[in-house]
Amino acid sequence: MGVAKMRMLRGMYGHTRKDKIGNEDIRGKVGVAKIEGNMKENRFWWFGHVQRRPTDAPVRKCDYGTEVQGRRGRGRPRKTLEETLRKDLSIGGHDTKPSAMAF
Repeated sequence: MGVAKMRMLRGMYGHTRKDKIGNEDIRGKVGVAKIEGNMKENRFWWFGHVQRRPTDAPVRKCDYGTEVQGRRGRGRPRKTLEETLRKDLSIGGHDTKPSAMAF
């Protein structure tokens, strides 16, 4: 996803990879942040939004502990929102205990 965004930013600015201008320089000139930071911010926003909803709201009913019936698909299981949030918080040096996360 980040590669496609950088390609678009280079096209907007009128540079190609052959010009050998780094990604950070292009982002600085255009004034755009890394897409990974935006995605992390949006995940935290969604988590807060869901946690503020009443417990009987439909979005809370399909909470993190729901079990899916049937056979599991092939390959590695998808990461859950809880796992991703725990990773994001541990990178930032925050507390990832269940009581602090309110899962």
